Amino acid sequence: MSKLDIMAKEKGEKGKAARSKRYVLGLTMFMGGVALLDQFCSLVEGPLMPYMLADFGISAAEFALWQGIYGIICFSVFFIAWAFDRVGRKKGILILMISLGVPAGLIIIPMPFHLFMIVYAFLIMGTLSNTWQLPITEEAPAEKRATYGGIAFLIGLIPLYAFIAIPIADSSLGWRWAYGLMFFWMLVLLIPLYFMKETQRWKDTQEEHRHEVLKIKTALKSLKRKDLQYVAISTIVYTLWTITFKLVSTWGGYFYMDIIGLTSAEYRSILTVGGLLTMVGAILSGLLMDKLGRIGTLIIGCVGSSIAFLGLALTASPVFFWMGYLCMPIILGWIMIYFNEIFPTRIRATANGVTNTLSRGGYVVGPLIAAALLTLFPDMVGLWITAGLLILIPLLSLLIKPYETKGQELEAIQEKR
Repeated sequence: MSKLDIMAKEKGEKGKAARSKRYVLGLTMFMGGVALLDQFCSLVEGPLMPYMLADFGISAAEFALWQGIYGIICFSVFFIAWAFDRVGRKKGILILMISLGVPAGLIIIPMPFHLFMIVYAFLIMGTLSNTWQLPITEEAPAEKRATYGGIAFLIGLIPLYAFIAIPIADSSLGWRWAYGLMFFWMLVLLIPLYFMKETQRWKDTQEEHRHEVLKIKTALKSLKRKDLQYVAISTIVYTLWTITFKLVSTWGGYFYMDIIGLTSAEYRSILTVGGLLTMVGAILSGLLMDKLGRIGTLIIGCVGSSIAFLGLALTASPVFFWMGYLCMPIILGWIMIYFNEIFPTRIRATANGVTNTLSRGGYVVGPLIAAALLTLFPDMVGLWITAGLLILIPLLSLLIKPYETKGQELEAIQEKR
């Protein structure tokens, strides 16, 4: 072990010495609960889409068009990420929870379509930061960082949306209450938030910089050339994943219920299996990153997703639908772990905020592409083929030879990358 490795390890041990295994596990469970709030708000629109279209009386292409236009609001996600560096991880988690729970609660109230789209856009904006991973990244031991992150991701992927969204939409409550349920989950999460401690690494960083206020302009200037290189890589990968995700997750229910002609009960069965497979994908993502490495995990996720969507275009078989639900979380797990650990602690959330902000273009471009494809290909074959091709493009980022971070302390990564 080199002197640099030893110094980095000593700094890493110092930053996490006060955290017991029991605390880290409890923190992981709590972040999993926040992830569940996040993922539910992000994925529930899929099974609810036919109900939303019928309620507002618009076509799929029209909804996708306005979804893209109002998606501009999602660029404000940067301020959530910046807040994590400015006021700390604990207060940042509170801001994130409010940005998810409050809009979800407002959706319960009947409102005109365009007002709904504004509230919906702010809700989606909250789902885009993925900053709930930061406390785990900074508190978990290096050799288990991806595993703990994978556990939280796994909890977040419990397919509540598959279990309850359609039954709620079919009941007297209506589809709006499927969203509204998450407001009450936010209130429950305030309990473990009270017991959460600020991460030691963030406090150490604040001490090193004498509690200097990290203003937005200062934070951006703190990004060095190497940071900007990884911002570019992460932006490309995340943007393409986002576009593909919006194409697939939003229109799966519409495809099977309105195009193929399945009943809501039949689609619910398909979606439930798919939702459970996202949990398997989360487990695989963590295991693959710890055993195979970050780069190999990205390759497996992208190739598997591409095969799934191209197969869905050719056959409409639920098997390929399920394969997509298995492989897309592998890529997302890679995104959340790798992009959190590759940046230095002081600007970690800010760098992720820049990445998330730039990649939010996918939440504008994705729906606009969907609007065009739904018009040109009413059977949605063109949409699935496009998704299958787009998800392969992130592999081009490997030509830049990104740094392999498997099993290393954050301080060592900062020095060696």
